[in-house]
Amino acid sequence: MINCLIVDDEPIALDILESYVRKTPFLELKGRCNGVVEALQQMQHQSIDLLFLDIQMPDVNGIEFSRTLSDKVKVIFTTAFEQYALEGFKVNALDYLLKPFNYQEFLKAAMKAKMWFDLVESKAASPAVTKDSLLVNSDYKLVKITLKDVLYFEGLKDYVKIYLEGATRPVMTLMTLKSLEEQLPTEQFMRVHRSFIVNLDRINAIERSAILIDKASIPIADKYKDQFNDFLSKRFLR
Repeated sequence: MINCLIVDDEPIALDILESYVRKTPFLELKGRCNGVVEALQQMQHQSIDLLFLDIQMPDVNGIEFSRTLSDKVKVIFTTAFEQYALEGFKVNALDYLLKPFNYQEFLKAAMKAKMWFDLVESKAASPAVTKDSLLVNSDYKLVKITLKDVLYFEGLKDYVKIYLEGATRPVMTLMTLKSLEEQLPTEQFMRVHRSFIVNLDRINAIERSAILIDKASIPIADKYKDQFNDFLSKRFLR
């Protein structure tokens, strides 16, 4: 069950949301709140997984409030103003419901939340690594990554961005950089920073304390300098 709160300053909107939540078998309604202050009070006394959160409210803007939440609390925005969609996705909202929305639209958004929490609980995001490829969950599907195409990995809390040659944007998957590092072939990949693992075959240049790969400049942290310098002494002529 996903414990959720509904937050909206309009009583009718709260009534609709409550009816939708109660008819969805994997959602557990823990409270209805007419604003951010009341939501905060409720969250201090019980564990909440998901917020159905209005954006324009008199006390605090819903987007600003979402930026203060723990990464473990996910948000689905509900609003009558389409112009907030981009801002909503910038704060990693699971979805964005434009009022008035029907139950089918609500259920589709709720299913996204269910898939996200199922992924976390089952640890299905752990990478499946073979000699030549990496299988990850991204955008609710399994994606096969060819290791030789990887430029570098960037860790962002519970997520990893995978930068690939020729791709316009990175592949993002739910996992930790540590779990990924443990499975990657060490002769090809090296961690050089708490937030970066690089493909050693993709290094274009090294300057000062940074590695240049494609158009990126990746810092080398002091903790990893000895290991990286050892690699340089074996790989490159002096």
